[in-house]
Amino acid sequence: MKLIFLYGLPGTGKLTIARELSQLTGYKLFHNHLTVDLLLSVFEFGSAPFVELREKIWLSVFEEAAFLPALIFTFNPENSVRQSFIEKTMRAVESRGGEVLFVEVVCDPAELERRMDTQDRRQHKKLVSLELYRKLKADGVFDSPKMPLPKLTLNSTRTSPRENAMEIVARFSLPQAARQSSAS
Repeated sequence: MKLIFLYGLPGTGKLTIARELSQLTGYKLFHNHLTVDLLLSVFEFGSAPFVELREKIWLSVFEEAAFLPALIFTFNPENSVRQSFIEKTMRAVESRGGEVLFVEVVCDPAELERRMDTQDRRQHKKLVSLELYRKLKADGVFDSPKMPLPKLTLNSTRTSPRENAMEIVARFSLPQAARQSSAS
């Protein structure tokens, strides 16, 4: 399995690019907030059970999805994620003959701040407060865990999500899904 591991700050466009990539390739999308939202219904963010279960769920999905050709995952590095999660992810995938393709998504700070409070971000219960984002960033919350060097860095400032997804397809020679004919 190729684990296409998109990571970056909140608001850089990881999920939007991942959706486009899923549409282009037919690969399943396992985005960060599926697990986070599940656990927030029971536990406080960052609490010991939240952190433990979040990591177990992520790793279990990676291990059980090893039979897939690929899986797309979105991730926001932040300090409640243990550094060991990155190493465990690589071990879980590579021990089953797979490969983790780290893709960093970046965006100019002014554009990132402009994107912070959108309907889509609200719908997915993501960080939407610009004031809180600035405080968390200044406090170094997004500085860990340390990520491996990316195999690809995408700048989403002026490049469309579709173009960024196409760049991933091209860089990693991913097959595109067959398009369904709209003719009746």
